[in-house]
Amino acid sequence: MNAPDNARSWNQEARRRAERLSRSARWRRGKEVAAADMVSFLEAVLAPGDRVCLEGNNQKQADFLAASLAACSPQHVHDLHLVQSVLALPEHMELFEKGIARRLDFSFSGPQSHRLARLVQARAIEIGAIHTYLELFGRYFIDLTPHVCLIAAQAADAAGNLYLGPNTEDTPVIVEATAFKSGLVIAQVNERCDTLPRVDVPADWVDCFVVAPSPNHIEPLFTRDPAHITEIQVLMAMMALKGIYAEYGVERLNHGIGFDTAAIELLLPTYGEQLGLKGRVARHWALNPHPTLIPAIEAGFVERVHSFGSEVGMEAYVAARPDVFFTGPDGSLRSNRAFCQTAGLYACDLFIGSTLQMDLVGNSSTATLGRITGFGGAPNMGSDARGRRHASPPWLKAGRERSGGDICIRGQKLVVQMVETWQEPHHPTFVERLDAWQLQQDMDMALPPIMIYGDDVSHVVTEEGIANLLLCRTPEERAQAIRGVAGYTPVGRARDRRLVENLRDRGVIRRPEDLGIDVRDATRDLLAARSIKDLVRASGGLYQPPKQFRNW
Repeated sequence: MNAPDNARSWNQEARRRAERLSRSARWRRGKEVAAADMVSFLEAVLAPGDRVCLEGNNQKQADFLAASLAACSPQHVHDLHLVQSVLALPEHMELFEKGIARRLDFSFSGPQSHRLARLVQARAIEIGAIHTYLELFGRYFIDLTPHVCLIAAQAADAAGNLYLGPNTEDTPVIVEATAFKSGLVIAQVNERCDTLPRVDVPADWVDCFVVAPSPNHIEPLFTRDPAHITEIQVLMAMMALKGIYAEYGVERLNHGIGFDTAAIELLLPTYGEQLGLKGRVARHWALNPHPTLIPAIEAGFVERVHSFGSEVGMEAYVAARPDVFFTGPDGSLRSNRAFCQTAGLYACDLFIGSTLQMDLVGNSSTATLGRITGFGGAPNMGSDARGRRHASPPWLKAGRERSGGDICIRGQKLVVQMVETWQEPHHPTFVERLDAWQLQQDMDMALPPIMIYGDDVSHVVTEEGIANLLLCRTPEERAQAIRGVAGYTPVGRARDRRLVENLRDRGVIRRPEDLGIDVRDATRDLLAARSIKDLVRASGGLYQPPKQFRNW
């Protein structure tokens, strides 16, 4: 047995951290850095090639730190490897255009999806992978640990303790991965306080903070104005409630973002009440505090909500409903994206969301030519977790349908794609071949960027009806079931009418009339709220919508 190598240094990471702090000492007063010094401070602590997590979440953005990083000299700071959930700000893209950053591992790029696609085509950015949130968080602790993280918090005290407020989001997992591997944790805060409402991140995990000139940006990403919900979306929501929620008895679920799912939320107190679903469906949620959920909460449908993040304007309403939401003694929401993603993956029986493209296998993607939106949490929410071991009635029922009999050795998560057959004129949702295959070549990736794999999808809902893919016995049946609800798209027009009618006879495809739904009843009158102002009324005045949603 060889003797230990006493000459080897085992604390090089800690030594490099100390060197970074030493280089930045002139700009720090205790743990505080002046806003005017932040660019110089970052140029001192960062090194070329560093892995940097610049906190960009679905909603909360470390926007001052992003702008400061983008203002750094590429001569001092360059070739960074960004590892972050969301690309949301113009500054995120400027980092690559200026050469400050070179490589990217991320999950979602919503507002910057078109600009990202152009940079990819120009070969100005190297993409490691488009991750799910949990996947990226996991890699923070394995092979993508940040050397430096730049985060956002509501407040700090003099010692550097942080209060995150309702938008906790990704912050805990980012900080823990960085702080406990000798990385630097740098926070922008909205204010410095003598006493914090609660300590979310202890001071000894934080290296420095800066009071930003203005509060960090929070995007009201989950707010959907009921005024924009169409009668087609009402019809689809009616089919989903009657043909899926009621039939499987779904109590634990997650909704994706969109007007389709907002329509379901607003039909629960009306159409759901007509169907006798109160207390039987949609009781426990992994979901941000959607304003369109307010009427269902007030009507007693919703019993519990754990959230990935918060939503602008919902703070007072959440604080007033502690039996429903996870709140602290101060009344503010304690959200957590990693925990909520885990709940959505393993504790929910249904995910229902949307996509930009779907092929005949049921593969779907929001990465298309000219628009790389990314995936966010959809692959976690919209996947059948093979590690699950606890049973529930909807999980078992779906598993029996998949196995073709009463005996099954495991159940099946309900993964529903709810889409209109056309995204817009000339852009059908259903395609013979996903753009993801071309993007695989363009991005030089090992795999095509598919968001949800077809073998996880249980149902497809369109204005044409519901296709239950669990009941399909062959690949041809599966393809024809999808064609059968694809409407007048090229994919839909290529259906085998005889086979599609046979699938309808077997209940694989069900039209509205097969479900006992009269399309003439699918009107906006069924919505429990038809405007943002209606949501304010339903909340008893507690909901305070952002200015862009006020028209009164």
